[in-house]
Amino acid sequence: MEVKVSWNGPSGMSFRAETGSGHLVSMDGAPEGGGHNLAPRPMEMVLLGTGGCTAYDVVLILKRGREDVRGCDVTLKAERADTDPKVFTKIHFHFTVTGRNLKPAAVERAVDLSHDKYCSASIMLAKTAEITHSFEIVEA
Repeated sequence: MEVKVSWNGPSGMSFRAETGSGHLVSMDGAPEGGGHNLAPRPMEMVLLGTGGCTAYDVVLILKRGREDVRGCDVTLKAERADTDPKVFTKIHFHFTVTGRNLKPAAVERAVDLSHDKYCSASIMLAKTAEITHSFEIVEA
């Protein structure tokens, strides 16, 4: 896997990132750090990627288990250390899984498998952060 991140220039702290799969992403810093608040912060991107990684796992596990899953949202709330390096110290994942006749045990199993075995992003973050999760099921 390879990505390229390029600074957009002398006026600000925005960056353009190109993924190995050919997609472009913008990032920017906070105004107090010289940014213009025109795109997500790099650390927000870390959380976004982690949310995408674990939601992907949950949907795939439920589908493979022949559950009638129709939607999956995950909200991540994180806390960071006060001093540099400002690593994540706590992250809570809340899943809202929508479907028909979803079994709570199946959803709980999918979330647990993602966090314990499959989602490399959340497993890496667990080295510095206390990871917790919850879920709710919405009938479609």
